[in-house]
Amino acid sequence: MPLALLALAISAFGIGTTEFVMMGLLPNVADDLGTSVPTAGYLVSAYALGVVIGAPLLTALGSRIPRRRMLVALMAVFTAGNLASALAPDFGLLIVGRLLAGLPHGAFFGVGAVVAARLVREGRQARAVATMFLGLTIANIVGVPAATSLGQQFGWRATFLIVAVIGLVAMAALAKLIPQLPAEERTGLRRELRALADRQVLLGLLTTVFGFAGIFAVYSYLASMMTQVTGFAEGSVPLVLALFGIGMTLGALAAGPLTDRALRPTLYGSLAALALVLTAFHFTAQVKWAALVTVVLIGAVGFLTTTPLQMLVMNKAHRAPTLAAASNQSAFNLANAGGAWVGGLALAAHWGWTSPTLVGAVLAALGLAVAVVAGLLDRGTHDPSRIVARSEDAGVTTAVGGGRPG
Repeated sequence: MPLALLALAISAFGIGTTEFVMMGLLPNVADDLGTSVPTAGYLVSAYALGVVIGAPLLTALGSRIPRRRMLVALMAVFTAGNLASALAPDFGLLIVGRLLAGLPHGAFFGVGAVVAARLVREGRQARAVATMFLGLTIANIVGVPAATSLGQQFGWRATFLIVAVIGLVAMAALAKLIPQLPAEERTGLRRELRALADRQVLLGLLTTVFGFAGIFAVYSYLASMMTQVTGFAEGSVPLVLALFGIGMTLGALAAGPLTDRALRPTLYGSLAALALVLTAFHFTAQVKWAALVTVVLIGAVGFLTTTPLQMLVMNKAHRAPTLAAASNQSAFNLANAGGAWVGGLALAAHWGWTSPTLVGAVLAALGLAVAVVAGLLDRGTHDPSRIVARSEDAGVTTAVGGGRPG
């Protein structure tokens, strides 16, 4: 694999750290800024809102910028957002900082996925995309626990200062290691939106929303389940979250080769496995060793869905792959927010601490149903299965794609 993928993975590590670390720092932020923990929770929503807004907007605005310059610029915005968060004097400006940090998230992964696919030969594109996402999973093993501990020891501002430093390192790595790649041919916003409105693309995005919501219906309340049901001490929660991250990494490692070999079967299998594992967790949560094994499995099969979902929408929107990939990141964040909300409804209805596991299983099953319907509708249709990008300088079309059609 090209060294350029390392630069993308470093960037993904920083993004993953700042995205998830806030969940563990909410009590610290609330105490320091004189607000309640539920109110501090809006900081998580602010970041997600930034992703949803920034993904299509920044991708469209940067469509004519060469890819390396675009990636560096996006990481610069990310770094500025984390620095603003660290220096925010009050809660309102911290909200602004979190929103700013989230803006480049989706656009970065959208551009980065297309760049990763263009760096390798045909037949290995999904592996390249999965390598970039590997930085995101490692962030959940190392970055988030370490940054949470740092914030608890030296104050939450120190966490965002460190993430800003990671952003600077990522910018240097991107500038040094990413080769010169021209922007894709500008086809006009109307044509790009038309490509994004393709039935298969929309079904792919809907699969992301439902399928990934199943994971976050559980992950959002995993700490409470482990303490209230399984019987772990609060000090053991970082270990449980790290195990979830290990599962995510295992899933990411498997996702690339499997998606390159057979895209839709990998997607069907991972969503079906997710529904089954989440159902099993309703029962295994009662036993410590079984609960820990299941946590690893949820992370693994859950993250196994990400690469085929990303490659699917990129392939189907082959005239606007970057916009499609960025929009899929918006869909992931809608799934995060939606899954947490639906899981919370089950808890508010007093269905028990493990009720989000069954809610998550239903959401994963709905995602599988949408994916199967999309696959059936796609049978017999012409599928180029290529991410097309035209060099404006040389006038040469480069076709890359991942996974066998249908």
